[in-house]
Amino acid sequence: MADIIDYTALSKALSSRRFLPEIYDTAEEAKAAALRIIGGKSVGIGGSATVRDMKLAEALQANGNEVSWHWLAAKEAKKAARDKALKEDVYLCSTNALTTDGRLVNIDGTGNRAAGMIYGPYEVIVIAGRNKIVGSLDEAVERIKRYACPPNARRQHFDTPCARTGQCHDCRISDRMCNVTFILEAPTKPVKAFHVLVVKEDLGL
Repeated sequence: MADIIDYTALSKALSSRRFLPEIYDTAEEAKAAALRIIGGKSVGIGGSATVRDMKLAEALQANGNEVSWHWLAAKEAKKAARDKALKEDVYLCSTNALTTDGRLVNIDGTGNRAAGMIYGPYEVIVIAGRNKIVGSLDEAVERIKRYACPPNARRQHFDTPCARTGQCHDCRISDRMCNVTFILEAPTKPVKAFHVLVVKEDLGL
């Protein structure tokens, strides 16, 4: 994480790249903002500890929104849920890292989140806690491989070296977590509105 986060500068950096930033003090404020932006639209959710911890799926379901999230699906239905999430009105997820110059950096194993953020629904909402903010692309990748991939591998019971040691080994096995690395310099043309809700609290992995 950047030693001193200038949220005003971060917001300007995101805006200059055509993202739609909003800065919030708490996760509850960001949750209310996400629900406001979504309204009555259908929502697809990418794998996200941030969304899980904020209980956003439960809030959406309580509001009557249609929600597609593979984390809520049975094992045999997960692929169908991932596919359906890409066809909903809004795609909701977090990002593995956010650079102070406004770039979103992510590493995926399956690639559904990459598809959702790049070429999925016309509207995307990313929620990022302050722990995701880093000063450079190198710091972003280092953060992901140290703090995001190992615990995600453990959560999914993958037999990866990082799950056992907490360190990236650039493994070449089928359970590898780091199959897709992508940097969003700006929203892609298919995405009509890309919201980035930054929270001044630690959230997710």
